[in-house]
Amino acid sequence: MRMFGGMMVVWMMGLLVGCAPGPSDEEQALTYPYRVVTTVGMINDLVREIGGERVEAVGLIGEGVDPHLYNPTRSDVAALMQADIIFYNGLQLEGKMTDVLIRVGRAGKPVYAVTDLIDPAYLMEHDELEGYSDPHVWMDVSAWMKALDVVAEALSEFDPAHAEEYRERAASYSAELSALHEYARQVIATIPERNRILITAHDAFNYFGRAYDMEVRGIQGLSTESEAGLLDINRLVDLIVDREIGAVFVETSVAEKNVHALIEGARSRGQSVRIGGTLFSDAMGPAGTYEGTYIGMIDHNVTTIARALGGHAPEQGLHGRLSNL
Repeated sequence: MRMFGGMMVVWMMGLLVGCAPGPSDEEQALTYPYRVVTTVGMINDLVREIGGERVEAVGLIGEGVDPHLYNPTRSDVAALMQADIIFYNGLQLEGKMTDVLIRVGRAGKPVYAVTDLIDPAYLMEHDELEGYSDPHVWMDVSAWMKALDVVAEALSEFDPAHAEEYRERAASYSAELSALHEYARQVIATIPERNRILITAHDAFNYFGRAYDMEVRGIQGLSTESEAGLLDINRLVDLIVDREIGAVFVETSVAEKNVHALIEGARSRGQSVRIGGTLFSDAMGPAGTYEGTYIGMIDHNVTTIARALGGHAPEQGLHGRLSNL
């Protein structure tokens, strides 16, 4: 039934693209706010920060939803066709939605992958996905600043009359991200070196580990479509026992069962390990909250990890706004 639904969406996509008339001269005149459609929340937040009141930012994949497994709906297709400009992550993050995005782009819509300006040499690969790069680049704030540049330049090109405004907003937001990046570096560095190992539900934190000097292990692979086997769990249990690790982490968009299996496995071997907190990985927090912004998401993760693993961080994070700790 799921496969049939996906086929229907692709069929509808072709029908809408094939039948869509070209815009008239009147329709080409830009009215505000113009509609920007994005896939994941981290990108939607960039658009809101840079576009301000001139854009209506519409996100397709909400909080707590796993983009790796997301199937586009007919309403998603309609939203894409009604968009003035579209942004997505790329690097196969959106999985089943990628084909739809490509079709929309071929129909003449401006469609941008926000990872396009990242040096390919920077991107990390994974053994299970040979030839594909790890898409979780937002976990390194310094890398996500490249995505900011993509959005700023695309909006400036789409609406040149306000290009200077978009670039000024981007510069201001870039300064905020630089402060966030520095906070992450300093706070993670307070974790005792022997404790600086992050074990999570899936492999979403490799860029985080490289940027902030942590060893990272995920139970599942880069995509949550991969299944964790008993051997994978047993290897991590061995690590937890050998290193006397006291805390592991769950994620808001990934089922917790494998993390609990780790805890039980370690307990059966005499090692007490607890859940150190819930991290945001492929999705941000609820809309309208601090954790529902990119800065709040990373602040939450950094502060939670540091405090759980023996480091020092302000109880309510960088800006004193965290509510979920």
